[in-house]
Amino acid sequence: MPSTLVHVAVGGLIGVALLGRWFDARTLAVVLVATTIPDLDSFTTTILPGSHRALFHTLLLPLLLVAFVVYDTRIRRYSVIKGRWGTRGVVVSWVAIAALLGGGIFPDLFTNGVNAFYPVHDAFYAVNGHAEWSSTRGFVQTFFEVRTASPAPTTSDFHYSTVVDPTPGADPEDVERIAPLASSGLELMLVIISTGVVTSRLAIERLSARTSYRVRSRADATPESSHDPEQ
Repeated sequence: MPSTLVHVAVGGLIGVALLGRWFDARTLAVVLVATTIPDLDSFTTTILPGSHRALFHTLLLPLLLVAFVVYDTRIRRYSVIKGRWGTRGVVVSWVAIAALLGGGIFPDLFTNGVNAFYPVHDAFYAVNGHAEWSSTRGFVQTFFEVRTASPAPTTSDFHYSTVVDPTPGADPEDVERIAPLASSGLELMLVIISTGVVTSRLAIERLSARTSYRVRSRADATPESSHDPEQ
């Protein structure tokens, strides 16, 4: 399953792509924190069995956040987000939600699954498979199947192993706890690319800020030319 590092890598790319002129270390940090929120349900399984990939991986979470931002910025008379952070806050809010969905939930949904509509509908779903064109069978895809051989697993009978809760029920004393970093070459490539893109964008923004500061400093230091009409 994708590690938190992979989630953060995807969230970083989303931040670089969508923050635009509001991109800086602080706004990027907000986006990356939002990306990690779904994985917080790794810590709830000891209290609520089966809640990993369900409690905060539900698609209803970003939907509720979208409803809140729309209400706060478009409907209510006084917007908390605009009042405190202005347009910058609105942009960061939308990008953070996009990162939560695209970086926090989608990597799990498109690999080994999440409880997509929990708690309204308790069932784990995964969007994975393959798509191809065959000279004899035409277009073939296995991502979406209307009928499945067995019912979808639920929180009562399915457990995702995590470093916090490796096995269902009480863990033995010698249980192995694994914190994945990159489970495949593709995931490692994604982490490397994201690190390079995010680092480069931060460096560019810092260089641009220094250049702008130097230009302003030189302009302030230049004496104004005087013109005496009587001369």
